Amino acid sequence: MLTYNMDVEPRSTWLRTTPGALALAQPYRCTETGLFYGNAHFSTARTHKESYILFYTIAGAGLIEQGDARVTLEPGWALLLDCRAPQSYCTAPGSACWHHWWAHIDGAGVAAAAEVLNPQRITAVPLPELTARENFGVLAAKIEDGSTASILRQSLAIHAMLTELSLQALGRGADASNRALVQRAADYLRAHYDADVTLDELVDSAHISKSYFLRLFRQYMGTTPYNYLLCCRITRAKELLVATDLPVGEIGRRTGFSNESNFSTRFLHMAGQSPLQYRRTARGV
Repeated sequence: MLTYNMDVEPRSTWLRTTPGALALAQPYRCTETGLFYGNAHFSTARTHKESYILFYTIAGAGLIEQGDARVTLEPGWALLLDCRAPQSYCTAPGSACWHHWWAHIDGAGVAAAAEVLNPQRITAVPLPELTARENFGVLAAKIEDGSTASILRQSLAIHAMLTELSLQALGRGADASNRALVQRAADYLRAHYDADVTLDELVDSAHISKSYFLRLFRQYMGTTPYNYLLCCRITRAKELLVATDLPVGEIGRRTGFSNESNFSTRFLHMAGQSPLQYRRTARGV
């Protein structure tokens, strides 16, 4: 369900497209974008839409609500919102206007950025005005042109903004202790790749809840602790396959796998080759 009050100035823009196969294959794609010069009574409330929306405030302020989070979006700040959960946004109370760029975007890259930007709840992040103006400008100029070049330029524009926002979010001072906590856990996994490390062991040393630890680890490392451990094990296994003549089963044992079958299956899935194929390829045999 969607309810709204389009209290916007006539100079506002709203552009749309229907993505084809090429656009749907992109990690970043845009289906709608615009520049709204919202007045005091501008508002939207929605229960569900199959996309994310990226906001950037130019002047005035907006109020964005989702779940128990209420964020005032001031000039120079951006916010990525998952529209699959109920949300509302409007000109902030006490503000005469909310002039903002916006774009409905989606794709695997957008979903990955959302995990970095909103690990617990929606969060505003600063975005350089030049970055916002240039890249929202690309979306506005190219969205109605379905050519391959335009689709790729839109994808790059979205990627540029989300990358800048993610770097800003990861570098903010309030997150320093969380980054250090995750880095210690990652260092421990790299050092003990051959051991039977459990999630409870990592969480106990971090002194936080299991769910919060998992969110933080995914935010900063881009994956789960278990997948990170698997990557460490497979990387070490590659080194042993090339540098030694140890049997595959022994290499699997030395890198923390319970048996040769499990090792070979994991290696094939992550490296795209069996351990013996990888050894022959790496050695040029």
